[in-house]
Amino acid sequence: MLRNISYNDLKIKEEIKNTIGEPFTLFERIKMKGIGSSNLRIQKCSSEIENLLNLDNNDNRCNIEIRKKGIIIRFRSLLETYGLIIPFYKLKIFKGESSVYSIYIDNYFVKVYANEKNNHDFFKKISKYRNSN
Repeated sequence: MLRNISYNDLKIKEEIKNTIGEPFTLFERIKMKGIGSSNLRIQKCSSEIENLLNLDNNDNRCNIEIRKKGIIIRFRSLLETYGLIIPFYKLKIFKGESSVYSIYIDNYFVKVYANEKNNHDFFKKISKYRNSN
């Protein structure tokens, strides 16, 4: 599900918490050696996300946060922050040619470049955490 998460809306926060769980505590984040990706450049995305990204002329970038039952892909358009909330049971990740990862949920997808080693390690961390739960 795609949501505008710019504002402190309790209804949206509760919906996210029910879908993918609470954020990790500080101790859990340290133990996991981080739960967030670096900035990833978006190569291609579904039309609804692309329409949001085309509203401004900035470089299309996103980052990913691991939660207990899923992930959030965050990106900005104009002055708004949007989140693509993906529970693990709907998450599909494919590694394509030349360091491009494709992330799918229902009718949404995001393809990102992962040129650095720490980006590849982060996607391995997502897969490992998803398989352990």
